Amino acid sequence: MRSSGYGAIILLSGLGLASAAVLAAIPPIMQDQSYHAFADVRTLLGIPNFWNVVSNLPFAAVGAAGLAFARRDAAATALFVGILFTSFGSSYYHVAPDDSTLLWDRLPMTIGFMALLAGALGERFGEAVGRGALWPLLALGAASLVWWRWTGDLRPYIWVQFYPFLVLPILWWWFPATTGTAILFTAAALYGVSKAFEYFDHGIYAASGEIVSGHTLKHLAAAAACYALLRYIQQRRPLSLPMS
Repeated sequence: MRSSGYGAIILLSGLGLASAAVLAAIPPIMQDQSYHAFADVRTLLGIPNFWNVVSNLPFAAVGAAGLAFARRDAAATALFVGILFTSFGSSYYHVAPDDSTLLWDRLPMTIGFMALLAGALGERFGEAVGRGALWPLLALGAASLVWWRWTGDLRPYIWVQFYPFLVLPILWWWFPATTGTAILFTAAALYGVSKAFEYFDHGIYAASGEIVSGHTLKHLAAAAACYALLRYIQQRRPLSLPMS
């Protein structure tokens, strides 16, 4: 194994253990019920919370396009399955927001996060490693949601979201394996913007004169991030042999 391969393994392991230890050391994190109180609750065409529901449609378009393109890549297929079902899961949640429907919003997102991580491993260590990591990572993501619904504790789910968002940009920058790094960072930036829109949901809705809410913009920015991932997968080319 080349030194860069050892470095990537040490980085992944160290950040994984450190972040898990930090979360384990703090008290359980429960779901804040104010999370379900979105700014824009208008009903249109008989659909409650209309704009937060229909703004999920771009996920379906990106997911379907990705599945048509990436049928021979297991990690990419799982990624676009997650994106496609985010459209349905998030729409279902936003029609009647509560903890039980939120599960179906979060499950497809965990599929996407874990598949993206498995894909990065496959690019750097070979397709067999990526395929071998995919199902355990997907199971870990699903287990984090089962734990939340069973105990109310969000810490494992937070790790499932936080860990890939932490390590993937580092892997992309320090351990490049393909062309298209700029597209990946565009996707990461758009996802960061989407989280900012989510946080300022009510403020954006008020500032826009109650035309558009932050959460609606969050969906559009996140879908744009997913589209950037699609463009990356369509254009990527290996820089060198995988680490071994």
